[in-house]
Amino acid sequence: MTFDTLAVWAGGVSFGPRPFPRPFPDSLGLEAIQVTRTPKIVLLTLAVSAALVGCGKNETPAKDATASTPAAADAATTYKLDESKLPAYNAFQASDLDSNLDACTAFGDYVNGKWLAANEIPGDRTSWGAFTILDERSVAVQHQLAEQVAQVKNPAGIEKIVGDLWATGMDEAKVNAQGIEPLKADLAAIDGLQDKAAIANYLRTSAAKGENVLFGFGAEADFKNSAVNMAYASQGGLGLPDKTFYTDASKADKLKAYQAHVAKVLELSGVAAADAAKQAEEVVKFETRLAKASKSSVELSRDVSLYYHPVSLAEADALTPNFSWTEFFKSQNVAAPEKFSLAIPAFHQEVSKALGDTDPSVWRAYLRFHTVDGASPYLADAFVQENYEFYGKTLNGQKEQKPRWKRVLGTIESDAGEAFGQLYVKVAFSPEAKAKMEELVKNLAASLKERIQGLSWMSEETKAKAIAKWETFTPKIGYPDKWRDWSGLQTNRDSYLGNVRAATAFNYQYNLAKIGKPVDKTEWGMTPQTVNAYYNPLQNEIVFPAAILQPPFFDAKADDALNYGGIGAVIGHEMTHGYDDQGSRFGPTGNFENWWTEADSKNFAGLTGKLVKQFDQYKVDGQAVNGHLTLGENIADLGGLATAYDALQKASAGKEDAKIDGFTRDQRFFFNWATVWRTKYTPENAKVRLATDPHAPAQFRAVGAPSNLPTFTAAFQCKPGTPMSRTGDSQVVIW
Repeated sequence: MTFDTLAVWAGGVSFGPRPFPRPFPDSLGLEAIQVTRTPKIVLLTLAVSAALVGCGKNETPAKDATASTPAAADAATTYKLDESKLPAYNAFQASDLDSNLDACTAFGDYVNGKWLAANEIPGDRTSWGAFTILDERSVAVQHQLAEQVAQVKNPAGIEKIVGDLWATGMDEAKVNAQGIEPLKADLAAIDGLQDKAAIANYLRTSAAKGENVLFGFGAEADFKNSAVNMAYASQGGLGLPDKTFYTDASKADKLKAYQAHVAKVLELSGVAAADAAKQAEEVVKFETRLAKASKSSVELSRDVSLYYHPVSLAEADALTPNFSWTEFFKSQNVAAPEKFSLAIPAFHQEVSKALGDTDPSVWRAYLRFHTVDGASPYLADAFVQENYEFYGKTLNGQKEQKPRWKRVLGTIESDAGEAFGQLYVKVAFSPEAKAKMEELVKNLAASLKERIQGLSWMSEETKAKAIAKWETFTPKIGYPDKWRDWSGLQTNRDSYLGNVRAATAFNYQYNLAKIGKPVDKTEWGMTPQTVNAYYNPLQNEIVFPAAILQPPFFDAKADDALNYGGIGAVIGHEMTHGYDDQGSRFGPTGNFENWWTEADSKNFAGLTGKLVKQFDQYKVDGQAVNGHLTLGENIADLGGLATAYDALQKASAGKEDAKIDGFTRDQRFFFNWATVWRTKYTPENAKVRLATDPHAPAQFRAVGAPSNLPTFTAAFQCKPGTPMSRTGDSQVVIW
C-alpha cells in the first residue's frame, strides 16, 4: 500500500528504470508522483509496489551491523535533535469538524473541509496533507542530522557517505563551475555511435554502471520459487509517466510540452537550437514507438503475471536478434542463468527492431537527451531549473522549486537511504513505539483471522488456504534487524554527480549480486525515515518504517480510537493486500500460485467488480477515477478499516465508552481514518495520478471504505440511502 507515496516517479537519482514499475511492494502512498523523471524502484510493489523500487552491490552482512539496535552503526558519534525546530504534527482535533455539515451525507468535508479550506499547498509541493506534513517533519530531522554529519572530523563508513553527498550537493558554486563537464566523456561516447552493434554495446556498458535508460533490470524473488532470486528485465525507456501520455489525445498538451523540454535539454547540452528542435521531434517519435509496445499503468498494476515470463538466454536471443541477452548478462558480470524473466517481451522485440531499422542519429539524440536529463538534478542551475520547469511545474503543477537542501536530502534518501536511516533511528524512534506497534499488529492479525473464518462467500477449503497464508505473515517494525554493508561505496568531496553515479553503480551491482542467491528476508524495501508502509507478496511481509509511527497515524498518548483508526487501519490495509486481487495470487511461502476454488474465485471477482463500479463513480473535475486501476488499494482500504474496527472493539471490551469532546469511541475511530486522508492536490498532479496511480484520490479513500461498513452507519445513526450508508447491492464487503 502506498498511503501517500504513490510513486510513479520515485524521487532522487536514478539513471534508468528498475525491474518493477513502482516504488514499494504495496504501499500506502505518500507524495507519489514526484518531479524527477527517472524511476528508482527496487521491490515488486504489488500495486504491484509501486515503487516497487531500488537497487545495489554484493549482499554481505555488515561486519558490525548485525545488532538489532541502531547503536551498532557509528556509535562513537552523538547526534542531537532540536525538536523545537521541527514542523508540528497534523492530528485530529474536534475543532476541525464542520458543524454545518452531516457525517452521513458529506463525511469527508465534515472532517476535513475546514482544514482543506484553511491550508494551501506549499509552493514546493504538488500535494499537501497528513502524509506530506509528516514527511516534512521527517525531512527536517534529516536536515539537522545531515548538517551534523557533514561536520564530523575524519568521517568513515556511513558518516562519510552521507557527509560527502550532503557537502557536494550543497556546494552550489562548485556544481555551477563544473557545468556539464562531468558528462563530457559520456556525450563523446554517444557521439561516436555509428551502427547498431556500437549502440547495443553502449547500452550494455552504460547498464553495467546502473545507467540503463532503456529498460529495467535487476533481482527479485522467483515467482515460482520465492526463496531464490532471479533476474528480471522489464520495459522502460519513456520520459513521461505512462504510455497514455504518448497516445491519448487528452494528454497532447503534455506531449507537446515534453518535446519542447527535450529540445531545451539538448540545447543546454551543446546542440544548436535548430538541430535540437529537429532531434527532439525524433526523440518523441521514437519514444511514442516504444510506448505503443509498452503496457499501461492500469495493465501493470492489475496483472502481476505480466512481470513473469521466464525464458532461457537462447530463447531471449531469438526474440531480440539485434540485442543479445547472452552478451548482456556477460557485460553485467552476471552468470548465465537457466532462466530469467523477460517481462513484456513485445517491448523488447520492439527495441530489437529499432536497433535494426532506426537511424543511429536518432539513437544518439535519444541517448544524449536521457543521459543529460537523468543527470540534470545534479548539474548546474540551468539544468536543474529546466528539469523542474517540466517535471515539477508543467507536469505536476509545482509552483516553485524545492530549496537545495531538500533536493540534496532527496538524493541521499534515494542513493544511501538505509545508511542515513541508521542515524535517523538513533534520534527519532523509541523502543516504546515499537512495543506498542507489536501489540497492535497482534490484535489486528487476530481480528483478520476471525473475519476470514466468518466469510459467507468463501468455501471452507479456500478459507483453510487463506488461514495458512495468514499464519506466515511476517511484520517488520521501525528499522531492519540487520543493516546493509556500505563499505564498498567510495565517495569524496569533489563532485556531486560523481558521488551520485558512484552510489548508482554500487547499488546496481549490490542488487545484481543477489541473482541466483537465496532471498535475504531481513532486507527492507523502504528506509526507516519513509512515511509509508508496504506489503511484499513474495515474502508475505508487512513493513512499517519508523517515520509513519507518529500522529495522526500513531500516538502513544492518544486514545485507542485514534490509534486504531490511524495506524491500526494501516496495519489492516497492509495485511489485506495479501488478499487483494493481486496479492491473493501468491501463497503462504510467497510463490505465485492459485489456492482458490473456481467457485470462490468467481465469488471474489463478483465482489471486486462491484467495488470497481463504486469507485468508477467518483470524479475529479469531471474526470472519473479508474476503479480498475485502484482496485487493489480499495480492497485493502475496505478490509483494513473493517479489521481495525473489529480489533478496536476487542481492545475496548469491558471498558467504558467515555465520550471525548462529545464523541463516542467509534465516531473518533472513523474521524481519524478520514484525517489520515486529509489531502489536496494541484490540478496537474491530480491528472497525473488519475492516469498512473493505483491509489484513489485521498478524498475518496476517506469516504469509500466507511460508506460500505454497517458499523459506520451505526456509529453516526445514518438513515438508509444517505451517501455514507450504502445498502443492498451498492454495499461491498469483501474481507
